[in-house]
Amino acid sequence: MNTLLSRFVFRPYWRLTRAMTLGVRGVVTNGDGHVLLVRHSYTPGWHFPGGGVERGETMRIALARELQEEGGVQPTAPPRLHGIYTTQNFSGDHVGLFIVDAWEAVPSSHGHEITGCDFFPLDSLPDDTTKGTRLRLAEIHEGQAASDFWSDS
Repeated sequence: MNTLLSRFVFRPYWRLTRAMTLGVRGVVTNGDGHVLLVRHSYTPGWHFPGGGVERGETMRIALARELQEEGGVQPTAPPRLHGIYTTQNFSGDHVGLFIVDAWEAVPSSHGHEITGCDFFPLDSLPDDTTKGTRLRLAEIHEGQAASDFWSDS
């Protein structure tokens, strides 16, 4: 899909026609303690893999689908819910963040949507890792107090 068309036409339309959206993101770490991050073609920065929950999907089913599509990983045990956040950009957006303790590598199908995907050491994240991603990692790994808001600004 054309990135500009998606950003400036479809996204505002979806926000106006949907009362609430629900998304999921997964915190996946490897044996070295490095965290999996992805870069999307339609928004700046590095993020946890994830995306929208579709009609008829549970959050865990959507998470498994998004992790496979974007990151080439599949949970092998139930992921743990870390928190549910509302975004500050649009109060109708909600994101469930899951910690994926056990996983295996699988073929990804991200196509052109994902422009980067890699594991990074927690103490050496890319400079443009989003604020929300950094805040969630601080909650999980540094004991920082959890927030109800996902903020990338």
